[in-house]
Amino acid sequence: MKISLREIADQFDLELIGDASIEVSGIASLVDAVPGELAFLFQSSYKNQLKTSNASAIVAREADSVDCNVPVLISTQPRLAWAKIAALFDPAPRPTASIHETAVISEHSTIGSGISIGPYAVIEDGVSLSDGVCVGAGCFVGERVSIGEGTRLHANVTIYHDVQLGRDCIVHSAVVLGADGFGFEFDKDTASLVKIPQVFSVHIGNNVEIGAGSTIDRGALNHTSIGDGVKIDNQVQVGHGTSIGIHTAISGCTAIAGSTQIGSYCLIGGGVGIIDNIEIVDQVEITAMSLVSQSIKEKGRYSSGTGLMPGGDWKRSIVGFRKLPELIRRLRKLEKNAN
Repeated sequence: MKISLREIADQFDLELIGDASIEVSGIASLVDAVPGELAFLFQSSYKNQLKTSNASAIVAREADSVDCNVPVLISTQPRLAWAKIAALFDPAPRPTASIHETAVISEHSTIGSGISIGPYAVIEDGVSLSDGVCVGAGCFVGERVSIGEGTRLHANVTIYHDVQLGRDCIVHSAVVLGADGFGFEFDKDTASLVKIPQVFSVHIGNNVEIGAGSTIDRGALNHTSIGDGVKIDNQVQVGHGTSIGIHTAISGCTAIAGSTQIGSYCLIGGGVGIIDNIEIVDQVEITAMSLVSQSIKEKGRYSSGTGLMPGGDWKRSIVGFRKLPELIRRLRKLEKNAN
């Protein structure tokens, strides 16, 4: 596919400087671009790459455009422009409205128009699929599940009973929605763990994306709730009864324990651990590999853990950490005696 710079400028409301008739057939980085491709300058610190780039056109801020010797599409947010323009060149196959002959669909389900259901998918009793839903190959959709208009399940997604999924969501392969939360109570009489039934479900809003291999558990005392616009990366665990506010983004391998309340517009880095029964307010950023062991009641950026250092220095520091309680006790004694 080829598209002119004028068409791109008009479609995305960008100012164009240079030859509007030039056509591009793809996007690339400044370093890798070849003639016929559109590149992006995200930060001024990379302006030196403009001189050697072979791109046919550049997307950049106005202040950075003076150094360009090819046409420029002016954007105050080049990364946002990239996100929108890239959709024009996305090669991902688009599902067609069809139901494969091997799909197993309950006669007691409700199927909208323009539905795509792939090979060996299973749709159980009471399921409601709105118009334009895509269910990939090998998916399992349990009893009484509701899926909103335009939502896509990639291959091998499993959705347990009674889960509600909003419109225009994307659920990637190997996601499990609505499995039992991890709830047990120790019985002294039998010296064993007794399972706590997870009788509530999972409610997911609109425009949510859930990355491959992630799991969102159902609740024991309330529904697990995911707000509109939430973006969840690969291999994220969301525990039972957790609530996540609108437009929060969670990076890969994060684990969120049960009954945690996370606010809206939060950014949670990769590998973060969040304990149960705490609250995180709106607009909180948590950096990668942090352990959140208490509630966060003010917006801002938070980190935990020790910074990277050579192994030998780290071992010596650990020895020092162990001595801190004693050193604090001695310091307090000295201060008391001094007074």
